[in-house]
Amino acid sequence: MFKICIFAGTTEGRELAELLKGRPVSVSAFTATEYGGSLIEAAENVSVSSGRLDEGEMRALFSKERYDLVVDATHPYAAVVTENIAKACEETGTGYLRVLREGSALPGDAVFVSDAKEAASFLDETEGSILLTTGSKELSVFASLKGFSERVFARVLPMESSLKACEEAGLPPSRIIAMQGPFTEEMNAATLSMCHASWLVTKESGKAGGFDEKLSAARKAGARLLVIGRPPQRDGVSLGEAVNIIEERAGLIFRPSVIVAGIGPGAPESATLEVIRAVKEADCLIGAKRMIQAYSEEGKPAFDAVAPAAIAKVIEENRQFRRFTVLMSGDSGFYSGTKKLLPMLSGCDVKVLPGVSSLSLLCARLGISYEDIPTASLHGRDYPIEDLIRRNARVFAMTGGSDGVNRLCERLIGAGLADTILHVGERLSYPDEKITTGSPEELRAMTFDSLSAVIIEDPCPSGIVTGGLPDDAFVRGADGTEVVPMTKSEVRAVCLSKLRLTESSVCWDIGAGTGSVSVEMALKAPRGHVYAVEKKDAAADLIEVNGKALGASNVTVVRGTAPGACGDLPVPTHVFIGGSSGNMKEIITLALSKSPDARIVATAVTLESVSELTSVMKEFGPGESEAVLLSVSRGRKAGPYHLMNALNPVYIFTMQHKAAEGGAL
Repeated sequence: MFKICIFAGTTEGRELAELLKGRPVSVSAFTATEYGGSLIEAAENVSVSSGRLDEGEMRALFSKERYDLVVDATHPYAAVVTENIAKACEETGTGYLRVLREGSALPGDAVFVSDAKEAASFLDETEGSILLTTGSKELSVFASLKGFSERVFARVLPMESSLKACEEAGLPPSRIIAMQGPFTEEMNAATLSMCHASWLVTKESGKAGGFDEKLSAARKAGARLLVIGRPPQRDGVSLGEAVNIIEERAGLIFRPSVIVAGIGPGAPESATLEVIRAVKEADCLIGAKRMIQAYSEEGKPAFDAVAPAAIAKVIEENRQFRRFTVLMSGDSGFYSGTKKLLPMLSGCDVKVLPGVSSLSLLCARLGISYEDIPTASLHGRDYPIEDLIRRNARVFAMTGGSDGVNRLCERLIGAGLADTILHVGERLSYPDEKITTGSPEELRAMTFDSLSAVIIEDPCPSGIVTGGLPDDAFVRGADGTEVVPMTKSEVRAVCLSKLRLTESSVCWDIGAGTGSVSVEMALKAPRGHVYAVEKKDAAADLIEVNGKALGASNVTVVRGTAPGACGDLPVPTHVFIGGSSGNMKEIITLALSKSPDARIVATAVTLESVSELTSVMKEFGPGESEAVLLSVSRGRKAGPYHLMNALNPVYIFTMQHKAAEGGAL
């Protein structure tokens, strides 16, 4: 088994030990202190030892254990330890790998010194309180400062040895801050404020050591930064590169860690602390350009990628990084690309973080609850939102593009929903956030930001959810005369019941006529699509008119005769045949060749069509088909009396093979 020794007194060392846990390698992790050892979790293949080793002890250890590789992940300031490890490896012929901590962008307004002695000399010529964050080992150097016990606050680890070093340096308890990091910018700023510190003394500990948080906190608190520079470093590699080397030498395959983070409406202030932490701890950020600009830190690698396939490609092609954070707009579970991305990350360890959705934020701004508000997205899709609005007092919609709100207003006006009220939220969470309220007519010509969310209120929703719209809801001819055949309301209601549509059904309507069945199927399957096949141009025109008027935007008119016109259509889940032009068997054969378990409902009025459908029905097994004869009579007034007028009886055939989800008929 491949044997690895890690000198792991740093974040990088601990992360490497964690990454190797459970892998087919033997890992010996060494830390200088018991406290450092307590931060590494031992495992069946990971042993942890604490205590400082000199060069001779290292040499003896390496000779005895015959490690395949020694990884030096000690602190950048532990120069003597690094030299001892390297020399012991050289003398014992052991492989050596130095892991270098990533540096931070150094500010131009900070004071830089080479060591603690120079820092103390500089501070002797200054005034004001001092916050030392350089640890306890060099406190004795700073003890020579004039007014040391009155000027200096020391933040040290909550350990007996640290407190003893403070006592020996002459620092009173009121000046000791015993805490364990990591420390956020807010925590650092609060500490500086409490100390009334004019100076913050730190080592250039890099991103992993919290240097960036100290820098930003010092600026916020108005304190100057005094930085003790790193001693000369041996050549080495980043943590990600070290992992790649170990992976190759030990024959391992590591799974990158990917956090898919919903950042909320957009402004960093609206993101959760969990998301902010994921951004800070990532080796690499992926997201849209505007997100990267808002969240990226100077020097941190970032990739502009939005499409799920593009994001997955970035992760696959950049294996030098181990921790990716993918920034997703809004809430990761609410109309997010996360749904399509997750199946592409099967080779990664994935965690999804939610964000504040534009729905919850807009409702909060308006002071309303969203527990009963249905949602729809018009961003990159054509959702039949009109029917949703007719059935609900409020509907939430996400729009897309600079004219998204304008196009929505036009649709509402065209569908007879001009009385609705729209609340448009622009650039929610940003400083220039704006909410505009008005009718579709008032808002149709206004300019809105592409980052807009809308709540539509219908003062008089119908609430009707059953099928069978009244016949007069459909236009049948330019002059009102019956120029195009139409499936009557009662027959249509029964056919819709037999179809058993789902929200995502993909439907063919063959011989669609006025489109009455097409429209109702589309309204019942708002996340699906209906393809209305019609050979007569006049009828096809009417389908488009009726679809627009009734808000069935997910209907596509296919001009032509079935089955020829159906060859390139998507695979159907449901097929309705209202007119076959004598091609009934050929149409059904084509539909079943594309989707063997498609559910088929066909109507027939003539005996010839009944005969043809009866013949087709025989090809289905027992329990897979049924035929219903529907006779409908409608009342009419004749003087002081009312009589019943019979409509043509209609045969309704339903066929579906048992293999279909949901079972047989």
